[in-house]
Amino acid sequence: MADTAKAKGGGTTKSTGGRRRSRKDSTTSAAGGTTSGVADAKPEVLLDYYRRMLLIRRFEERTAQAYTQARIGGYCHLNLGEEATVVGLMDSLQERDYLYTNYRDHGYAIHKGMSPQRVMAELYGRTDGVAKGWGGSMHMYDTESRMLGGYGIVGGQLPLATGAALAVTYRGGDEIVMCQMGDGTTNIGAWHESLNLASLWNLPIVYAIVNNFTGMGTTVERSSAEPDLYKRGSAYRIEGVRVDGRDVLAVRDAAADLVERARSEQRPYILECTSYRLKGHSVVDPAKYRTEEQVAEARANDPVAAFEDQLGKAGVLTEEKKKEISDAVKEEVADAADFAENSPSPDVSTLFDYTYATPVANESRRMPADPVFAE
Repeated sequence: MADTAKAKGGGTTKSTGGRRRSRKDSTTSAAGGTTSGVADAKPEVLLDYYRRMLLIRRFEERTAQAYTQARIGGYCHLNLGEEATVVGLMDSLQERDYLYTNYRDHGYAIHKGMSPQRVMAELYGRTDGVAKGWGGSMHMYDTESRMLGGYGIVGGQLPLATGAALAVTYRGGDEIVMCQMGDGTTNIGAWHESLNLASLWNLPIVYAIVNNFTGMGTTVERSSAEPDLYKRGSAYRIEGVRVDGRDVLAVRDAAADLVERARSEQRPYILECTSYRLKGHSVVDPAKYRTEEQVAEARANDPVAAFEDQLGKAGVLTEEKKKEISDAVKEEVADAADFAENSPSPDVSTLFDYTYATPVANESRRMPADPVFAE
């Protein structure tokens, strides 16, 4: 732990790999190597993680296909390349814990408790979706599973997640809040404001940064004066940890530790997970800002392929078992797509429903073809 900085309560800011600034150096531990803890983990747990990672991969691939077929509209951002991070983070949470994410939220929604069918229906804008088709790709929301968004505005979730953690302390509960975000979010004002209040008020929240090295088309090194993002809580005496986001067990262990510390100590923490985004920022982004070397580097650090290879070498994932899981996942994703396809579209008469949470006097419900002034 080469990097240390004093934190409130005697904590430290640390990295699993010391001081690293380049994208290549910051994620060298898992590619082609052994995922931490594979030898000690139960085979059924490893296979479950593999299935869940593969489900995200196939779900997102089907989502991209549906988008090109115009079955999905609006903005759409995929978790391709971040499957290990998603599964590791979600496995650290209890059902009672709250989750806020950015717009790259499909995998989180599924593994926080929403069915793939309802998530896909939401992508299609259908009434059986998790938000009745009103939210779409960027706004997955389900009170029952306690995932309270999906937010399209960069950093829009930070103040709300911090406020939710404050509400938990008011009620005297033992839940924690996890607030997931991309690397670019650490450069906006809401990041600093939220961390300052979380530390001042001792709030039980874990800020989870998914650092895929590129905020849209700009590298972290070119946009952040301190590219080791987990260190940026030091100004607010918030302990931070960096972990290899391609390693599902490393993410799970680091996240579980910080989640339980936030719960027991009533303190905020930061977890930075480094991973590679396999595609562009969104479905329609060709990512031409990447060099051929960077594209090859991302493909060489595919967490699903690496985990599959590691489990095969460990004797956990046989060819028969791999085919069984693959076929089951393929069927589950196809079923989700069929469900979405057959779910009804919202009726035009409901266009203005949910504009306000409660009735508002003189609310306009004028349709596009209606006259501006009543005759």
